[in-house]
Amino acid sequence: MTDRSLKIRGLVKEYKRGVPVLKGIDLDIAGDGITAIIGPSGTGKSTLIRCINRLVEPTSGQILFQGMDLAQLKGAELRAARRRIGMVFQEYNLVERLTVMENVLTGRLGYMTAFKAWLRKFPPSDIEEAYSLLDTVGLANFANQRADSLSGGQRQRVGIARAVMQHPEILLADEPTSSLDPKTSVEIMELMADLAGKRNIPVVVNIHNVELAKRFCGRMIGMTGGKVVFDGDPSALTDANLKEIYGGENWIE
Repeated sequence: MTDRSLKIRGLVKEYKRGVPVLKGIDLDIAGDGITAIIGPSGTGKSTLIRCINRLVEPTSGQILFQGMDLAQLKGAELRAARRRIGMVFQEYNLVERLTVMENVLTGRLGYMTAFKAWLRKFPPSDIEEAYSLLDTVGLANFANQRADSLSGGQRQRVGIARAVMQHPEILLADEPTSSLDPKTSVEIMELMADLAGKRNIPVVVNIHNVELAKRFCGRMIGMTGGKVVFDGDPSALTDANLKEIYGGENWIE
């Protein structure tokens, strides 16, 4: 079986010179299950997620995955690596004018020649899989609707289907539920957990809702001030840990 574990060593990110957002992150993430990253806004959770797939350029450090240092890749090597890293975004990142089916199929563009990608000439096997995924996420009847006609929860379902269409070796999710109501948030986490579990895809999710993270994630990483201050089983997360992560105590029931 392919090794899908991720190792992060000494990861630093500075948007402004001398002011690090990530302060030497060291993490080992297993090649299965769901890992949640929690912490207050501005502590570097999204930056960490986006450094892994190089949407944000690390300042220094290593991101080791399948025999490569993702932090050092460029050009064709980086594009090839990104094909294997699925991404679910907070704001969905769909192409609004395209149909639901077309958005899901964009998950295969990285595997096609530039000419076929431009023509959107997808093989029948990809189209068949896209229909199957839309059925799985409950949107089979929406395949030909434009993305901009969907609700927030429906858009996120399309985003998840698109990410899974990449056949990723790891799935990253950056605040996938923050724009959704509580019921839809649970449904989205259930969907990600189900799809990732059946396909044995490790998931790293940056999430604000601590209770939601506890419910669906086998491991929780707490960050504050650009550093990891908690790393363990959800059952081991105490009020004292939460005070250290978020500061203060009035918000804890």
